[in-house]
Amino acid sequence: MLFMVIERFKNGDAKSVGERFRRQGRMLPEGVTYRASWVDSTASRCFQVMEAPSAQSLSPWVSRWDDLIDFEIVPVLTSQDFWSQAERE
Repeated sequence: MLFMVIERFKNGDAKSVGERFRRQGRMLPEGVTYRASWVDSTASRCFQVMEAPSAQSLSPWVSRWDDLIDFEIVPVLTSQDFWSQAERE
């Protein structure tokens, strides 16, 4: 499954997030794959696409960052997958 992860940096503190990332990496649990990410122009949010067996699979990763980041996790489909499913209905 694909997930759009919207990260909101607590107190707008992207610097602390970046420092931890440089020291410890992404810290993903087994079975979770990072696909891509973007940071907004105000450096207050990051948008990441992750692949995982379930949303619950992301929990260990979230717990490693939740002191610095508030997370919103949204299951998503690629446009191709969405339209393929829509055509079958």
